[in-house]
Amino acid sequence: MRESCGVFGVYSPDEDVARLTFFALFALQHRGQESSGIAASDGKKIRIYTGMGRVSNVFDEESLSRLTGHIAIGHNRYSTAGSSRAANAQPIVVSNDDTTIAIAHNGNIINATHLYEELSGQGYKFRGTTDTEVIANLILSSSGKSWVEKIQYAMRRLQGAYSLVVLTPRELFAVRDPFGVRPLCLGTVDSGWVVASETCALDHIGASFVREVGHGEIVVINENGLESYRGGAHKKGACIFEYIYFARPDSLINGRLLYQARQAMGAGLAREYPVDADLVMGVPDSATAAGTGFARESGIPVVEGLIKNRYVGRTFIEPDQRIRDLGVKLKFNPLPQVLDGERLVVVDDSIVRGTTTPSVVKILRKAGAKEIHMRICAPPIRYPCFFGVDMATRRELIAAQKSVQEICDFIGADSLGYLSIEGLINAVGLPRDNFCLACFTGDYPIPVQLEMDKLALETMTAGQQNAACDETDSR
Repeated sequence: MRESCGVFGVYSPDEDVARLTFFALFALQHRGQESSGIAASDGKKIRIYTGMGRVSNVFDEESLSRLTGHIAIGHNRYSTAGSSRAANAQPIVVSNDDTTIAIAHNGNIINATHLYEELSGQGYKFRGTTDTEVIANLILSSSGKSWVEKIQYAMRRLQGAYSLVVLTPRELFAVRDPFGVRPLCLGTVDSGWVVASETCALDHIGASFVREVGHGEIVVINENGLESYRGGAHKKGACIFEYIYFARPDSLINGRLLYQARQAMGAGLAREYPVDADLVMGVPDSATAAGTGFARESGIPVVEGLIKNRYVGRTFIEPDQRIRDLGVKLKFNPLPQVLDGERLVVVDDSIVRGTTTPSVVKILRKAGAKEIHMRICAPPIRYPCFFGVDMATRRELIAAQKSVQEICDFIGADSLGYLSIEGLINAVGLPRDNFCLACFTGDYPIPVQLEMDKLALETMTAGQQNAACDETDSR
């Protein structure tokens, strides 16, 4: 399961907004590592710089110094629509006559292919293959008199999840879809305003949290201050996986510190699936808090049984067969002196395809663990996500194909327990109907096609390019 993207925006005449955006993106790096970018405006001209890789690899002093102005937006990308290539890096800048905007997006638009065909027919050109560029051109295509009216028009047409930051030469906009699927928060910094995917970004730059951007809200920030407009009817469908895995544990969502929510998930697992064991460990780093919660509730001591190599990420160096065979050992290294002969409870955030967990179990057994009892914070994932998470197709989801006992046998554990949906909701501490639980239940907040392709726009673009070549050849 891959992270969704991270977005950030700032309006502040007294700040080096490009540098502020860089450090905010650094705090949001966990939400996407494929590409990073910043767009800035001085009130007249929008300048942009994007590149492949993590924010610290993309930017240096020289590139940041070119991004002058008092308004900026930034983006960290993991591709959920369109492939990982430079043309799809965000923010994306689009123009129409004398009008230019930049946009960064976290989410997934499920009717993007239909809108792409419609806009292409109207003469709009696409440089990349993302639904973000579709959103940008949809805003430009509106006949609304103001940017708010244009964005309201786009929101009426868009289906799916979107938390947006939009930059015009003179204004900053923050937009959240009516379901509020992906998080987006608002804060202040000295004489300016900031918006971010998570509150941890505000903490890193010394900003103060004010509130979350509402479901279906359009926030406008300009020289007159902040104004709020309704862009769509408020609905409920926040992604529960922000609490389980995606967001950083030091972030707040709906007033709930995620570290505490994850501890509560571990405690819930201890109550639902108690076991006679010697030690508890959470798989680092996403399940560390849940492991602590399980230990506290059960009275079983907690240990660090695996050490994570925190510098493991995307690499462009192809490993040889010997290194490839090590598999998960590149990411985790066990502590045999701690684990040898022990009955172990291993708490993890989720099992998606079932490709990593068997390797973790093997590593722990090789390190000497006598018994391994897996406890999983997320209920069985039986349906794919179409709202900004690159999870898997349904036929790839192990819980859609196997029973819990069959999964236990497959991963090689002595026992397996998934936190129930009710236990998860209790841990989060908010009403069940606040959330999208479709990956567990198949009950999506809006109708979707169960075999949607994240590269659909790429396929369409290639088809159009091939058709144009054929037409040129025939002439």
